[in-house]
Amino acid sequence: MVEKASRRYIALLRGINVGGNNIIRMADLKQSFEELGFSEVTTYIQSGNVLFNSSEGDKQLLTGKIEAHLSERFAYQSKIVLVTQDQLRQIVESAPQGFGEEPGEYRYNVLFLKEPLTAEEAMQSITIRERVDRVWAGEEVLYFSVLTSRATQSRLSRIVGQPIYQWITIRNWNTTTKMTTM
Repeated sequence: MVEKASRRYIALLRGINVGGNNIIRMADLKQSFEELGFSEVTTYIQSGNVLFNSSEGDKQLLTGKIEAHLSERFAYQSKIVLVTQDQLRQIVESAPQGFGEEPGEYRYNVLFLKEPLTAEEAMQSITIRERVDRVWAGEEVLYFSVLTSRATQSRLSRIVGQPIYQWITIRNWNTTTKMTTM
C-alpha cells in the first residue's frame, strides 16, 4: 500500500487569546493537534498559529475535523482558516507592489478569509479612510495597510462590528512572512 505524501499546513485560529477571551496555552494547543495525529506540530506566537504536517489533502474535511476537536477540547466555538505552506508563500509573493516595504511608515496586515467569504465580497464591506488606509483584494485574503502616524484614524478596527468579521482572521505582515519559512 502506498502512503500518501505529507503536506505542511498552517491553521490560523481566530478569536483566541484576545482581550482575555478564549485563553489557550500554546503547549495545550500543540498537544491537541498531536492528539489528532498530525506530525511536526509547532505553534508560533500567542495569536493561534499552528504549523503541522498531514497526509490529508482535503482542506475542508481537515478544517472541520480541527474545528470540532478544538471546540470540544477548549469549550469555545472554534473557527480556523487553513492554508498550506505553499498557499501562504503564494499569498506573500502576490502582495501588492511595495506592500510591507515601509514598516516605519505603515502597519501591514493580511486579512485571511474563511470560506465561503470571497475577497470580492469582503471588499464590499470594507470602508477605508483616505490617506490613512489602503486595501487590496488578493486570492483568499485582503492586504491592508495603515499609515502609522494616523493609525488612530484607521477604519480597520471597524471591521470587528461587521457581519463578515466572523469569517476573517488577521495577521500582521511580519507574522505572515515568518510562517512561510517555518
